[in-house]
Formats: sequence, structure tokens, C-alpha cells
Amino acid sequence: MSVDPLSRAACRHQLRQARKALSPEAQKAAAIGLAQHLPDHTLVQHAQTVALYIANDGELDPHVLAEVLHTRGKRLALPVLHPFHSQHLLFLEYQPGQPMQPNRFGIPEPELNKTRVVPMAELDLILLPLVGFDDAGNRMGMGGGFYDRTLGCFDMAARPRLIGLAHECQRVHQLPVAPWDVPMDAIATAEGLLKLS
Repeated sequence: MSVDPLSRAACRHQLRQARKALSPEAQKAAAIGLAQHLPDHTLVQHAQTVALYIANDGELDPHVLAEVLHTRGKRLALPVLHPFHSQHLLFLEYQPGQPMQPNRFGIPEPELNKTRVVPMAELDLILLPLVGFDDAGNRMGMGGGFYDRTLGCFDMAARPRLIGLAHECQRVHQLPVAPWDVPMDAIATAEGLLKLS
């Protein structure tokens, strides 16, 4: 299947602009809304170890959700840029409020510490950011392919469950999909969960 890179780039640009146009008040309300409903969904309740992310570039912010999950006894992890495998991620244990340092893209991440690495086999659920999504569960990321490369190494049955987090303004009827795009199990917005499998 061939995918027009120009149509993907134009779509990505438009959706990034839409989420960045949200006011700080709308962003805060979305973070709270997500934290109010997502912890009660089965995919989250059954997960012991949950990876999430530090919001950047207008992404739906999971920091309130992280605090709720932490108080419910979930083990949390954050992605860091892999030091040896270019364009791959590692996951490190995370406690809300712990010190962060900017990575090469300026995104905060925990300091790399091999004693805090969480192997992929121990992750039950990954909550990941996205630029856009459609009702079929297709996800468009920022274009670097970090999550797709990291997750693409695993058989579908062996990898963690995946929930993409987004604002409603990032929903489109149909995304231009590439063969390497890893499908989501669900998409969560502040308004609710779109379960796909």
C-alpha cells in the first residue's frame, strides 16, 4: 500500500494546529475529564504497570491521571529516548513529581538509570500521545516513529495494550494510514473511551 507523504504531512500539521489552539483552561479541563473517567475502564483497572508520557505540543496532558493511578497503587513508567537504538524508546519507573530533564527534543524525561528500566514484558498498558485518530482506531503520531518502531518489534499478542490519548478536535473521519502504523486497542478523550478491540 502506498501512502502519500504530503497528505500525511498536511493532515499532521492541521491536527497539531487544532490541539495547540486550545486554551490553557480547555487543556486543564481535558486533563481533569480524562482523570475522572479513564481509571474506571477495564483496560486500566486490570493493568498493574502503566506507561504514560509528559505532555508536549498541545497533547492531552495525563499528569492528573498519573496522580490518580499512583494513588490507586499502579506502577507507572515514562518513555525515554533509547541510548543505543536510534528512534526507539525505553521505559523507566516514574513517580509523579520526580525531577525531569529535557531530552534532545526539549521534552522532559527521567534521568536514564538502568536500575529503573521497566522491560516491555512488564508493561500491561501504554497510554500514548497522538496527533490524530479516526473511528477505526488508526493513530497518527508526530512523525518520528518512536512508538511505532518500539512496539513494532513485538507480536500483537505479546505487546502491552495501547490506548491513544487525544482531544476531540484531533478526531477525523479517516486518517491516511501507513503500513508501519501500530493500531490502538482504544482511544481516550476527556469525553470518554472509544474501544476498538
